[in-house]
Amino acid sequence: MFCEKAIELIRELQRASDGQLPAFNEDGIRQVLEEMKALYEQNQGDVNEAKTENRSELIPTIKFRHCCLLRNRRCIVAYQYDRMLRIRALRWEYGSVLPNALRFHMSAEETDWFNQYKKSLATYMRSLGGEEGLDITQDMKPPKSLYIEVRCLRDYGEFEIDDGTTILLKKNSQHFLPRWKCEQLIRQGVLEHVLS
Repeated sequence: MFCEKAIELIRELQRASDGQLPAFNEDGIRQVLEEMKALYEQNQGDVNEAKTENRSELIPTIKFRHCCLLRNRRCIVAYQYDRMLRIRALRWEYGSVLPNALRFHMSAEETDWFNQYKKSLATYMRSLGGEEGLDITQDMKPPKSLYIEVRCLRDYGEFEIDDGTTILLKKNSQHFLPRWKCEQLIRQGVLEHVLS
């Protein structure tokens, strides 16, 4: 049936919950593009036949195929756009380094786009707030206190805070650290906020 493969791409994204990035469906995209090519070639043949032989009964079929072409195109664009929004959200959630499990689900073009977005965001942040710039990815929610208690979930090594103090982050160790220094590590799964 017409447009079924394109609609399946959209359903695939709907089944994935927010914050999840399903694997890029290269086969599905290729099948939709092949269907579009076949529809276009059939339309070209019928348009030429309708013009030369004055067969007006072919016009509804031509219009139907053209609508299918437009729908397939809209579905592919929606699929790509939704994936771009999810990848952009991943940059804000995980930082500039994505976990391998997420990078594995991205196509090469999406990885290039992510890297370009990451560079653009870094350039913008450096242009704000004087010499050091301003990290706008920190404090996504207004903090209730400047320091928080955190538990280390895995061995990380040494971690330096602004006053020059170096802290050794070992698995299951607990520390009282500045919130803005910990947020990135919390998002990466190195630290866990201890709620008392």
